[in-house]
Amino acid sequence: MRKALTPPEARMWAFLKTLRAEGFHFRRQVPFRGYFLDFACHAQKLVIEVDGSSHQHRVEHDRTRDAVLAREGYRTMRFYNADIRDSFDGVIAVVRSALTSDSPIRASLRCAVPPHEGEGEN
Repeated sequence: MRKALTPPEARMWAFLKTLRAEGFHFRRQVPFRGYFLDFACHAQKLVIEVDGSSHQHRVEHDRTRDAVLAREGYRTMRFYNADIRDSFDGVIAVVRSALTSDSPIRASLRCAVPPHEGEGEN
């Protein structure tokens, strides 16, 4: 686990924190099944990885890790540093699309459905 973020990770983290106002809570450097995930939104089962050039040599490791996450129902999105540096608006659009399409229900049913007559507080 790293405390210091790379510049692309810091840029992504700054964006992901703004999504809390929309009900999406991301955590960073999340321990999960023996791995540390760059960013994860557990409610949406979405993992975002920011990959530098070193990941080109770790393709098999990343593939195995993604399979472990998929078995747990998580989707993994990977972005290269260059994508975040050069095409950040596109990265943001892709992340927003993943959060709003085919996503699990964000609010609990208890919040979304009013209580039946005679239930709840008086």
